[in-house]
Amino acid sequence: MPKFASLLGLLLVAGCITPALAGKTQNVVLIVSDGLRWQEIFQGADPLLLDAKNGGGWVEDAELKRRYWRDTPRERRELLFPFIWGTVARHGQVFGNRTLGSDAHVTNGAAFSYPGYNEMSVGFPNPAITSNDFGPNPNASVFEWLNKSPDLSGRVAIYGTWRNYVDIFNEPRSHLVMQAGWTTPPRTNDAARDTLLARLFDTTTRFDEEDVGNSFLQVELLDYVRAGKPRVLFVGYGETDNWAHQGRYDLVLESAHRTDGFVKELWDTMQAMPQYHGTTTFIITADHGRGSGPVEWKDHGVHEKGSENVWIAVIGPDTPALGERTNIAPVMQAQIAATLAALIGKDYRKDVPRAAPAIVDVLKGP
Repeated sequence: MPKFASLLGLLLVAGCITPALAGKTQNVVLIVSDGLRWQEIFQGADPLLLDAKNGGGWVEDAELKRRYWRDTPRERRELLFPFIWGTVARHGQVFGNRTLGSDAHVTNGAAFSYPGYNEMSVGFPNPAITSNDFGPNPNASVFEWLNKSPDLSGRVAIYGTWRNYVDIFNEPRSHLVMQAGWTTPPRTNDAARDTLLARLFDTTTRFDEEDVGNSFLQVELLDYVRAGKPRVLFVGYGETDNWAHQGRYDLVLESAHRTDGFVKELWDTMQAMPQYHGTTTFIITADHGRGSGPVEWKDHGVHEKGSENVWIAVIGPDTPALGERTNIAPVMQAQIAATLAALIGKDYRKDVPRAAPAIVDVLKGP
């Protein structure tokens, strides 16, 4: 993305943003499906990759097409992401369909994970972050900032499949509630459940030492939501990126579809609880895009064209049901931090003026 486009997005939005929104939202959840391309979100399964040659799948081509192929992009995307298109788009908004004049992009110039998570949670890029192994983040995230508010202290949490979230959100400094990677989950009042989950953590063959499976995270996450009742929550699902790097498009589709189901399960669980019903906003996005084509889709970064392109979906009581946004000014990943704070009535930029402005007025629509 050229620098002038990012600046244009900033200028178009900056002059019309309410710093804090006195609305119905009392709880916010930021959800990230790592490395999930905008192409799948808006167009569904990629026809170029629905074969063993380009997609590297072990599932028979005919079976994969039966599961995820339909004649039109609208049908394919609704099949792949029934919650995003059946609930979020119907009752909220989705940004990032570049074919319809909706541009959502990163500004960090790196287009890989650590810089992306920093940008979205801090509100501005840090050019010093040049590796996923950068170490503890010197920048305080909006989650750390919110945790200092008396009304939110102790009720801001980070739950993710990737161990590096401990550094990205700087657990030793931030003191956020955190569950990341293969860390054995805290015990509950159900001894049998704790024993079973601990055994699964100990005996499951690991994809790697950094990333626990999405399904493991989901069990811990739902337990925590029911018992801990957080007000502000980050959730990071990693499988969509992991399987893409392995060149397994069949499992990218499978994990993307299951992630959509996990987000629905979290939404339904929270909406069934009195303290969340009608007062909770979800922001759903990706930390980066990735390349396109028969080989390039497997990777991302500055050398893979299109990796800077992402998508953002929002649903909640203060987000009008405008659906798929078209022909609007660009939005940036960096705007997520201030938007998250503004939705619960906090002016993040008052203390962090470097942060990009919120998109609250953009959400309100024309």
